[in-house]
This record gives sequence, structure tokens and C-alpha cells, in this order.
Amino acid sequence: MRQAITTLEIRTGGRGLVEFTREVAAFVHDTGIETGLLTVFCRHTSASLTIQENAAPEVRQDITDWLDRIAPEDGGWIHDDEGPDDMPAHLKSILTGVSLSIPVASGVPVLGTWQGVYLVEHRTRPHVRQVVLHVSGE
Repeated sequence: MRQAITTLEIRTGGRGLVEFTREVAAFVHDTGIETGLLTVFCRHTSASLTIQENAAPEVRQDITDWLDRIAPEDGGWIHDDEGPDDMPAHLKSILTGVSLSIPVASGVPVLGTWQGVYLVEHRTRPHVRQVVLHVSGE
């Protein structure tokens, strides 16, 4: 069994979803691993990961709007060390999660036709986020 690991830096423009499916596929391809498991891990507590539709941009906006309704900035949160979007960002991260497992077959991540891998930025200002990719297999 072989393994490979790398860290991606993903720049965000503030709240929203940033697709990085191509970077994930390129990493897997470059490892030469044909069959295995890819783990994608976000190293932050105010950003997260999801696999979601990548055909209609309205889906990304609807997801962001829904998360804002679930954890609004004016929710009366006690924790606001970094501003009113601080605690809502942590709650949204809990909902969407910080790790993904994606099978690898024939040297590519096994995703559905309309699926993309996204970093979900929950903060209002731009950030540079770190996402770790680890693949193991043969």
C-alpha cells in the first residue's frame, strides 16, 4: 500500500462555497494510486467541506442562505471574539463537517456526474484556508 499527502491553500472571497474538485483530482492523478481512499480534511473551525452539485450556481447560494437562516449573526451568541459572524461560523462548520472520504478507482476520485468538492467559507471576510489531502491505496 502507498500513501501520499499534501496541503492545499484555498483563497476565499468571504462567505460562500469554493469548488476545488480539479485540484483534488490532479493530486490523486499525480500520486499514481489507482485504487484507494482519499481523505479531505479542513484545518479550521469556521470553514468546512461538502460534496455538492456543481452544475447550477444557484445551489451554492441557496446553501449559503440556508446556513445563514440556521445560524444567524443576530442569534444572541455569547462567543463573538472575532465579530458577529464568529459563533455562527463555528455552528455552520458543525453542520457541514470538516472531513470527507472519497473512494478512488481507476486513478480518479469517484464522484457523481454533478458532484463537486467544496470548501465552505462561513466568515464574511476573505481567508486563506488549508485543506489536507491524504490518499492511500495501490
